Amino acid sequence: MTQQLLNQAIHHCSRILIGKQQQIKLAITCLLANGHLLIEDLPGMGKTTLSHTLAKVLGLQYSRIQFTSDLLPADMLGINIFDNQAQTFQFHPGPIFSQLVLADEINRASPKTQSALLEAMEERQVSLDGVTRTLPSPFFVIGTQNPAHQAGTYPLPESQLDRFLMRIQLGYPDREAEKTMLLQQYNGEKPQVSEVMSYAQFTAAQQLTVGVHASDELLNYIIRLVTFSRESQQFANPLSPRATKALLSAAKCWAFINNRDYVLPEDVQAILPAVAEHRLRSNSSDINAQGSLSQALLEAVDPLA
Repeated sequence: MTQQLLNQAIHHCSRILIGKQQQIKLAITCLLANGHLLIEDLPGMGKTTLSHTLAKVLGLQYSRIQFTSDLLPADMLGINIFDNQAQTFQFHPGPIFSQLVLADEINRASPKTQSALLEAMEERQVSLDGVTRTLPSPFFVIGTQNPAHQAGTYPLPESQLDRFLMRIQLGYPDREAEKTMLLQQYNGEKPQVSEVMSYAQFTAAQQLTVGVHASDELLNYIIRLVTFSRESQQFANPLSPRATKALLSAAKCWAFINNRDYVLPEDVQAILPAVAEHRLRSNSSDINAQGSLSQALLEAVDPLA
């Protein structure tokens, strides 16, 4: 029943974001694994549409923060304001106090504002004026960013990139998908977004993914992948222990979405580019080497060794 609901959620999102079923499956896999998602692409590719659709379909409370160069941490986290009647400070929570937060164009904010997200993403809490406040559960950040070569962007630090469980790119739609979009606009047939799962059903699905079996051989395959990234001279930034855990949890969720209660090496291979590519850095000065790091990792490590 739970897998049916997830398949319905994927199908519903695919009606809104046409021709991007693989990216939608990866996004839902990321949320099932209780991880944060980074979507990197050019403006107008559907990044914001995907995040809003996911929140609606999965029954999650949603807020959007537009990151700009003058955005302050208090604009995101909240602020204490003095109440004259009560003669005390009252906390006014910021938009980060939602179950799914869209950090739109996250790399347009200053490093100070970006760093304010670190505690929230890792600890699911924020600390202000000596008081620690717990964020809603579940809590997800979907960050969107424009390519680094565009004007007005700041590179995300490695410590923040590592806190995103996955990074995906949407890319241009194929010709048929784009024609369908035009026909929908021409005929006024914009698909409606509706809730497919309640957030209680979604959190129940998260619990079920924990029970997906990963054999000892599968765990050894993951260990060989991360060890190769650390021992090979090809990678300046290897995979961290956080990335190791992310590979396993994402592979289990990918298997669950594909109606299996056990993980195959193919599941690890399917999610590895989204989990690893934004964490790895090449020792090579060749810019073309950056786009193939995860593929080079997969080709170098035998899953049956």
